[in-house]
Amino acid sequence: MERRTALHWEGCPTSGNSPRESADHGNRERDESHALDSIMAERQRLLSLAFRMTGTLADAEDVVQETYARWYRLDPGERDDIAVPAAWLMRVASRISLDLLGSARARRETYVGQWLPEPVPADLFADTGAAPLNSGVLAADPLERVTLDDAVSMALLTVLEAMTPAERVTFVLHDVFGVPFDEIADVVGRSAAATRQLATSARRHVRRGRRAQVSLHQHDEVVRAFRGAAVGGNIESLLRVLAPDVELRVDGGGFVNAAPQVVRGSDRVARWFMGVMRKQPALRLERRDTADGLGYILLTEGSRHGIVTFDVRDEGITNVWLMLNPMKLTNWSLR
Repeated sequence: MERRTALHWEGCPTSGNSPRESADHGNRERDESHALDSIMAERQRLLSLAFRMTGTLADAEDVVQETYARWYRLDPGERDDIAVPAAWLMRVASRISLDLLGSARARRETYVGQWLPEPVPADLFADTGAAPLNSGVLAADPLERVTLDDAVSMALLTVLEAMTPAERVTFVLHDVFGVPFDEIADVVGRSAAATRQLATSARRHVRRGRRAQVSLHQHDEVVRAFRGAAVGGNIESLLRVLAPDVELRVDGGGFVNAAPQVVRGSDRVARWFMGVMRKQPALRLERRDTADGLGYILLTEGSRHGIVTFDVRDEGITNVWLMLNPMKLTNWSLR
């Protein structure tokens, strides 16, 4: 506006708008800019929501993109009628995720090898959960919610994979983002009472998955011992940190050679890792902080090959998740 006024006094042609009309136009532009900023400020939270619901960042990005597309397809008057745009965005993203989950199992039947959720850095979704976006009041009865932090661990993601789509969406909305059941009911197409039952069932999955988990300090201590034994080629030491019924899952996505089936049992898992280290003596395991705790990125000559994360219980390492699919490694730097 200042520049337009200056040009007018220099004798340049103007549109003929009065100062009052120009001021109103400027106010409208500022309001629209502020509205756009507030809408786009929700992007990371929506991505966090969609990732918890879908398990991969690529799917989460698709969900968020479609959510914004639907917002901008609304007429300006329809957008003005939405009292809390952030809550509207969350509901729409949840419905899109629910639809995507319905077809995910069929798509994974054609996936080459084992499918794993995408491992992400511990701080990728910091400060994106727990704050409600609708009424400003956290969902009632905190005793009915599972305490979760912002880190999205592989341990949690694999549990979420065992849920039905409706259970998963309900759990994420209520227990992570604090959305009340009556609002979730509209998303999943159930009654509020049925939605509450979905959450109860989902929590049983989560609590079963959390039994006998150790502290973060213990987790990292065991994982460091694993690395030392694997790099040092000491199979006896490796067997000591692996639970007898440990399971190794490797996701290569058809891009790299990977174990096509789950490797079960401490002896088989130990020998599998010993074989890898013998075949690739230049392979380095560099520390990374994952949502599960200490993990390692696999490097050779400056090239990133994968990330390995662990689930540790009282009896030792019970799950090893090795991600080799390059499409699911985009958030891990070489540094």
